[in-house]
Amino acid sequence: MRIVRSLDEEFARLHARSVALARAVPEAKLYARPCGEVDPAVGRPFGAPSLSCGEHILRSAACVEQTFGGVTASLWDDPFEWALPETLATPALVEGYLNEVEATRRRGFALVRSDEDLAREISVPAGGTSTLAALFFETLARAAHHQGRAFAVFALVCDERPPRV
Repeated sequence: MRIVRSLDEEFARLHARSVALARAVPEAKLYARPCGEVDPAVGRPFGAPSLSCGEHILRSAACVEQTFGGVTASLWDDPFEWALPETLATPALVEGYLNEVEATRRRGFALVRSDEDLAREISVPAGGTSTLAALFFETLARAAHHQGRAFAVFALVCDERPPRV
C-alpha cells in the first residue's frame, strides 16, 4: 500500500499547489498571456502562442479529471471542452473546478486497495490497455508539466514569485 499512498500524496500535493496558485493570481491576470519576442516577418511572437497561467492550471486539472473519470466511470471525455476560460472566468471558479477534480480523483483512489491493484490492466481511450500504475504516473507527469508552466507564466505576467506550498 506504500506505492498507492505515495501516489495519492503526490496527486494531493499537485492539487494543493494548483489551488494556491489559483488563489494567488489576480483575476485580471488569470488568463493574461506572456508577451514574447516578436518575429518581424509575421508580426507576432516566435513559436507557438503561449498559454496563460489559468489555461495551464485548467489543463493540469483536466489531465487528472480525464484519467480518474475514466477509471471511475469509463468516461474518458476530454474535459477541455467544459473547462474553458469563458466558463471558469475567475480564480474562485477555477478553484471550484479544481475541488471537483480532486473529489473525482479521491473516488478513483478509493478503488485502489493495494499496491497489487496498480498492476491491473485497463482499457484506455487511445486503444489498447495500460496498467493503473503506468496510467497514474503518466497522468501525474502531464499534470505536473502543465502546473510547472502555470507557475512560470504566473512569474512572468505577475512579475512576482509564485506562492510556495
